Amino acid sequence: MRTSDAQTGRVADAPSDNWVYRLLPPSLWPYAQLARWDRPIGWQLLKWPCWWSAVLAVNAKPIIVAADMLTMIYHLLLFMIGAIVMRGAGCTYNDLVDYDIDMKVARTRSRPLPSGRVSKGQARAFMVVQALIGLVVLLQFNLFTIVLGIASLAVVAIYPFAKRFTDWPQFFLGLAFSWGALVGWSAVFGSLSAAPIWLYVGSVLWTIGYDTLYAHQDKEDDALIGVRSTARLFAEKTKLWLTLIYALAAICIAIAAGLASSPWPVFAGLSLAGIMLARQIIILDIDDPDQCLALFKSNNRVGWTVFASLCLGVIVVWV
Repeated sequence: MRTSDAQTGRVADAPSDNWVYRLLPPSLWPYAQLARWDRPIGWQLLKWPCWWSAVLAVNAKPIIVAADMLTMIYHLLLFMIGAIVMRGAGCTYNDLVDYDIDMKVARTRSRPLPSGRVSKGQARAFMVVQALIGLVVLLQFNLFTIVLGIASLAVVAIYPFAKRFTDWPQFFLGLAFSWGALVGWSAVFGSLSAAPIWLYVGSVLWTIGYDTLYAHQDKEDDALIGVRSTARLFAEKTKLWLTLIYALAAICIAIAAGLASSPWPVFAGLSLAGIMLARQIIILDIDDPDQCLALFKSNNRVGWTVFASLCLGVIVVWV
């Protein structure tokens, strides 16, 4: 860890102007860092499949009434809270599992656990508190959705270990991060159908794509310590792989929208999201860590674009 990071209690790759450092007392900074509150891009990306699915479900209704709109807004709020706390719990769990690895990677050495600013016992307790809040959120939904949400924990538990046994840990991240594509739909209908499954597949592919960008930041350290990733696997063929992965993601999401009988403005918006993904590939320099991080973060705008497209579909059907 750099001396400046040790002295200030900051994490090396977190923005220094984040609200965490302006509003929270320094004693709480390590817990905020464990939950990645100082790096909101994670929960923002986790939220999108949930929000897409919740709005897609309303698109699928032949008639939309005011009660549907109010329920949708309520679900969006619950999913945002759930995304924040479950992403925090997941990151805390990941840091516990990756303690030895994080000690060896320059970008992660300053995190609370490897830097010694919190103990493993304190991290475990904080993880449980966050998970319990997530459970309270989950209990607001129907029984099918509660069971479906709990089932996701199996994938979440496996993900931190994936980098040790496969070149495709991003696939396991996609399985976990995209689970909301199923939950958002089931929260409305109490069951699943083809539309949310296609949305889930598309979201998994999208996650593989953007996390490959993220993984290119650490590929040199990863190679030294034997951590595997799609960034290392794809290497100089990353652009070709991303073209295939993003194209399939866009097709799957479009199929989901079609199966939900979404009106044509939705597909216009999805086309714009596709263009945004294409731009990432065109300008990508896999040897520029700062650019890789910026392109990774730009996927939040892709998420907004898909969400806005589906919302437009709801408005068209409602009016």
